[in-house]
Amino acid sequence: MEMTALEHYQSVRAQLEQAGIEAAALEARELCAKVFSLDRRSIRGWNAMQPDEAQCAQLCSLCARRLAQEPLAYLLGEWDFYGMTFAVTPDVLIPRGDTEWLCDAACTEAKAMSRPRILDLCCGSGCIGIALAKQLPQAEVVGMDISRAALAVTQKNAERHQVSNYRAVYGDARTADGQEQYDLIVSNPPYITAQEMKELDESVRSYEPHLALYGGEDGLDFYRDIIRAWKPHLKPGGWLMFECGWKQGEAVAELMRVHGYSDVEIRRDLSGIGRIICGRQTQTEGSAAGQIE
Repeated sequence: MEMTALEHYQSVRAQLEQAGIEAAALEARELCAKVFSLDRRSIRGWNAMQPDEAQCAQLCSLCARRLAQEPLAYLLGEWDFYGMTFAVTPDVLIPRGDTEWLCDAACTEAKAMSRPRILDLCCGSGCIGIALAKQLPQAEVVGMDISRAALAVTQKNAERHQVSNYRAVYGDARTADGQEQYDLIVSNPPYITAQEMKELDESVRSYEPHLALYGGEDGLDFYRDIIRAWKPHLKPGGWLMFECGWKQGEAVAELMRVHGYSDVEIRRDLSGIGRIICGRQTQTEGSAAGQIE
C-alpha cells in the first residue's frame, strides 16, 4: 500500500532522529513540505495526500543527503533571515541568526541619516545588504563580493525582494579599489582561524564555501585589511561595523583604535558575547558627519 505524506514525514523523522539530528521533527517537516508542496506550518491533512513516485524518489534523495550531513538550507534552496527568505546555494554561507545583530546595529545608525550610502563587504547571499535596503528605503546599498558565483545568488535575492535601492558589484574587500564614499560600511567577513577550520562541524567543513570561512591563521586577516583599506572611503563621522567570532571582539576593536577610528565599541548579544564591533571615521574639524542629521 502506498504511503501518505504523513507517513513519509514520520519515516523521515525517525531516520533523522536515529542519526542524532537535534531538530529532526522540524527538518522532516521542512523536507516533506518542500517536496510535496504542503503547508509546513501544519501537518493536518497530510494523511489525505499520497505523493507520486517522482516525489517519493526526490524525498528519498534529500533525506539521504541530509543523513550525509549536508545542511538543510542547501537542500531547501532557501533560508530565513531578518524576517525575509533568501535563496542559498553552496556558493554562499547560510545566513545565521547571530548576523541579525549586525543588521540591527546598522539600521539604528542609518535611520539617523537622510540618504545614507551603505556598503556590505563580503556580501555572499546579500542577506545583510538586502535586509538593510528593505528596512531603509531612503538608503543606497551596495553589496560587494569577490565570488562571481556568490554575486549571482545576491542578484537573485535582490530581484526576489524587489529592492531597487540595492546593487551587487564585483570587488575585493581587502583592497578597496575605486573612489566611492560611504556613510556606513558593514561586513561579516571570513573569520575562522586555521585551528578552528580543522574543528568545524562536518556540515560546515564539507559543504559551506571555505572562501567565505577562512580568515587566516588567527582569523583576523580580513579585519586588518578592511580596517586599513576602507578608512579613506568612509565619510567623516561614518560608521564601520563588523560581525566577529566569539573570541575576537577585543582584538578587532583594538585594530580599529590603532588605525584611528573613534567611538569604538563592542556590542554584545543576549548571551553577553561581543558580537558586533563598531567604530567611526574621525570627523574632520568643522565638518558635518556626511549626511548624518
